[in-house]
Amino acid sequence: MSAAFGAVWRSPTGRIGLALVVLVLLFSFGGPFVIDQLPNRLDVLHRFAGPSPDHWMGTDNLGRDLAARMAIGGQIALGVALSTIALSLVGGTLLGIAAAYAPIQLERVILILFDVLSAFPSLILALAIVALLGPGLDKVILIIAVTLVPHFGRIARAQTLSLRQAPFLDAERVLGASPVRLVCHHVLPNILGPLVVLASMDIPVVITLEAGLSFLGIGVPPPRASWGGLLHDGYTSLTQSPWPVAFAGLMLTGATLGFTLFGEALRDAIDPKLRVQP
Repeated sequence: MSAAFGAVWRSPTGRIGLALVVLVLLFSFGGPFVIDQLPNRLDVLHRFAGPSPDHWMGTDNLGRDLAARMAIGGQIALGVALSTIALSLVGGTLLGIAAAYAPIQLERVILILFDVLSAFPSLILALAIVALLGPGLDKVILIIAVTLVPHFGRIARAQTLSLRQAPFLDAERVLGASPVRLVCHHVLPNILGPLVVLASMDIPVVITLEAGLSFLGIGVPPPRASWGGLLHDGYTSLTQSPWPVAFAGLMLTGATLGFTLFGEALRDAIDPKLRVQP
């Protein structure tokens, strides 16, 4: 894996993607320590102010500092992305490996489950869950994680099936290795590479989905800042000030582009056969 990251660093697109990711991380997690403003402090006398030394990105419709809110929105977007990817990666991998080793009837049940989850659009599922349980950050993570489980599950199943009859696994079985030992010590390490690539490619997808749900008002509830919520607030007051939409769009574009370029470079490094040909 260290060799793969070295190859990513040697790739021009990989370096650009990594630089964008680092900038987003630094701003999101380091920004609150240097921005001398509170994200929810109201100052209606200075609403829709432009960028200035006091307000680096200006203020919103309630006079709240946009830079402080963008940083908090970045923390939420990245936190949702990492939490969602972790949940879907673990759940999908376990189900995929189980499907590869399970009897044919249970394998069919798991594959049908993957098909059902894939058939549900994230937005429709989000509306249904929010209608039942109400909006919230935990609901956003649950919604997106459920829709991504089949992505990881199918990859894990395919990779495990290709390894099941490998000679080194047969040798381990002859030596008395248990199925749990085979999976933990041999199967998982050998299928981890493609799963890590898929995880890195899904991070921008999750960030975009979270922003979309928050834009529609069924994601992160106000007054908590999120890039999607900032886009929504800025859109409704676009004639008064373009800065909320401009900076929220810039942050969202930088994060998704950075993780996309990094994920593509990592994919090419781990499996050059998957490289997209010009």
